[in-house]
Amino acid sequence: MPSTYDADVVAWSTEQAAFLKSGQFDKLDLDNLAEEILDVGKSEKRELASRMAVLLGHLLKWQVQPQRRSSSWEVTIRIQRRAIRSHVASVPSLRPVLADASWIDRFWLDALDLVVRETGIGDLPEHCPWAMADVLTEGWLPAD
Repeated sequence: MPSTYDADVVAWSTEQAAFLKSGQFDKLDLDNLAEEILDVGKSEKRELASRMAVLLGHLLKWQVQPQRRSSSWEVTIRIQRRAIRSHVASVPSLRPVLADASWIDRFWLDALDLVVRETGIGDLPEHCPWAMADVLTEGWLPAD
């Protein structure tokens, strides 16, 4: 017989919250609770990586296609920076990943995919050429 978790994760989470609030710890589904808690952290990292990929992709397009620069690119860059700042402010434990070279390389690959898909340009830097401090600075744009 499938557990509530397998049948309806929303109903399961409501049930688990009720058990926690009422002190019925013996009824908790500890294995699935632990997995869900770990998934929260993964979800927060995925959100940050997604926003960083969009930001870096637009900064790269800005650099490699100066003739196509537009106000919509600037708006996207500004929106992503604002969202990243807000996300890191609400989840401060994410700040160190912005300095982790291997993690930056992972979302850089997503940025490259975006640029190649949208521009057809293939000769792009293998690694992010900019310091994260610059990338996240309001108003900073890469040189041609």
